[in-house]
Amino acid sequence: MDKVPTFATRTIALTGDDIEHKRHELKLAFNHTWELYESLFSVVNNDNAYFVKAEPLRHPLIFYFGHTATFYINKLKLGKYIDQRINPHFESMFAIGVDEMSWDDLDETHYQWPSVAEVQQYRNDVKDLVNKVIDELPLTLPINDNDPAWVILMGIEHERIHLETSSVIIRQLPLGDVTPSPLWPSCPDMHTAPENRLLSVSGGHVTLGKTEEENTYGWDNEYGSQSYQVAGFKASKYLVSNQEYLAFVKADGYRHLRYWDDEGKAWLAYTQATMPRFWRKKDGQWFQRNLTAETPLPLNWPVEVNQLEAKAFCNWKAEQEQLSIRLLTEAEWYLLRQNIDSDSPQWDEAPGNIELGYYASSCPVDRFEHEGFCDIIGNVWQWTETSIDGFQGFRVHPLYDDFSTPTFDGKHNLIKGGSWISTGNESIKASRYAFRRHFYQHAGFRYVESHQAPETMASLNVYETDELISQYLEFHYGNEYFSVPNFCTHGVKACLQEIQLTHHHRALDIGCSVGRASFELAKVFDHVDGIDFSARFIQQAYSLTEQGEKRYTIRTEGDLVEFKCVTLAELGYQHLTGKINFVQGDACNLKPQFSHYDLIYASNLIDRLGNPKQFLNSIHQRLNPGGYLVIASPYTWLEEYTNKENWLGGIKVNGENFTTLDGLTETLISHFELIAVKEIPFVIRETKRKFQHSVSEMTIWRKRDSNH
Repeated sequence: MDKVPTFATRTIALTGDDIEHKRHELKLAFNHTWELYESLFSVVNNDNAYFVKAEPLRHPLIFYFGHTATFYINKLKLGKYIDQRINPHFESMFAIGVDEMSWDDLDETHYQWPSVAEVQQYRNDVKDLVNKVIDELPLTLPINDNDPAWVILMGIEHERIHLETSSVIIRQLPLGDVTPSPLWPSCPDMHTAPENRLLSVSGGHVTLGKTEEENTYGWDNEYGSQSYQVAGFKASKYLVSNQEYLAFVKADGYRHLRYWDDEGKAWLAYTQATMPRFWRKKDGQWFQRNLTAETPLPLNWPVEVNQLEAKAFCNWKAEQEQLSIRLLTEAEWYLLRQNIDSDSPQWDEAPGNIELGYYASSCPVDRFEHEGFCDIIGNVWQWTETSIDGFQGFRVHPLYDDFSTPTFDGKHNLIKGGSWISTGNESIKASRYAFRRHFYQHAGFRYVESHQAPETMASLNVYETDELISQYLEFHYGNEYFSVPNFCTHGVKACLQEIQLTHHHRALDIGCSVGRASFELAKVFDHVDGIDFSARFIQQAYSLTEQGEKRYTIRTEGDLVEFKCVTLAELGYQHLTGKINFVQGDACNLKPQFSHYDLIYASNLIDRLGNPKQFLNSIHQRLNPGGYLVIASPYTWLEEYTNKENWLGGIKVNGENFTTLDGLTETLISHFELIAVKEIPFVIRETKRKFQHSVSEMTIWRKRDSNH
């Protein structure tokens, strides 16, 4: 095909020496991408086709025609770079609804869509406004993610994504609704396919993630760092071709359920699929639907399937060959990607069927070879075994906080390498895009032979959204509010200032919740047991020690949330994990091994116990002579936790006030002496504008050397 201008297909560098030249580059990239997007829609030959729901899990094309323009206005308005909207109704209607749904969760909403002419006029108005913004925006180099130019780049790259996703929808329109165009030509090379074979790949240490210093635009999920050790493996020389996949279809692969996992079986039952989405069978002959035409099945092109179909093929192949065959992982793809030493936008000519550099379709699987492997990039995306997740250090961009996080759910798998229509950020090595496993893109796969479990090359750190758990994660690890120090760190520090430890061997953090005080105690003690009755709380603390990172959402207002991430490295705890043992347990019924402690720390615990006296009457047995018991509590006695007859204080006894400190003293005095009483304030955030401000009373007790 005639080469599409580079500015329409390649992302631009963030660096440069000449500000006005960079402004010109930005403007070219915006306008060429805009025109390329409208060029794609020009193959649709009638307005009615814009309102056909060709892909049942997506909106009709009219939504996507308006959506990419609306995106610019909404982000520029959110960033306060423009004051006025162009069409508030459109900017609401076309704003959301992009993420594909489950196959059994169809969006049946009936929208009163505007006409194509109305949306085209709206697009023209937006184009004029964005050009004006580019002309006038303050520009410094390099462009960073706080600059207004970053928002323009975000809009450009967003439209490039929808150039691809819209082409998948157009590919599903009835043939009569599209007209072939010389601007969007298919590859004419259709023959039999070469026989696939496995080639060896050396394993190694792989570090994934984009740094802030790199000079191209990136989406939030690309940044950060994650390292894996990848064992040596074998990978297929070619992407799986239509010819190779046809053998699976002819072997009744869609009927034999042993090849399909549970998700795949459910999808099969719902769709009754018997072949890939873009295949057709007529009078015993096989055909394939491409962008604007149907052709005899091109056997030497890569097959296009969803991830469930790709996995089923691998299971069939493994049975046929008696080998450990599966899809590759993201980390394994990176080892293959090292065979290409260049990256867009630097390369002179695209080293694969990508960036619309050659065709508006796939091409033969043996056309582009690097170090023995074909189509490492381009032709079709490659499904992986890897569910998308953020790397260590992931943070959302405030103007697009839901670009990635909704996909961090274990249900969206990464596709790697790009397709023939992948442009801009999609075609760079660092790009990370993911779709639900039942969904279709211009995506196929290659397979690997490996005995390494895919889970060892991935980490799934989803966001904790349970409101109570998130509230406690923020209480323990989040910001300080109203100049009140962190309760966990302040409490441990305050008690250690009052005592003279002769031994630092063992400490118990009883009622540890999500674990912050346990880490603080581990700075001083050789071993810390963190115990809590709540398995959900303990799981948070345990996963933080295992993964080094915890992600959670906290409510700001209404349905709006803020995304938070804490890491052991940022807290200075990364060297302490081997000293802490988090375990679920009952403070009133601890196992015998939880003993011989030099300090027991019980924070905000006793007023949540069913029988606090039972706990206090036996706790001395678990302390070494001369050891210390620290109790901190706001004494908020509630009958939902503790029957009133078991309250330690906050009651009348013989007509007189009887405080919890009185009850503690009465219960503990035979085994302990009171060393100090302190006030420890704390703040718990409920929303951005609602907080609980409380004060715990901390009492510090030293175990007597004898029972006298």
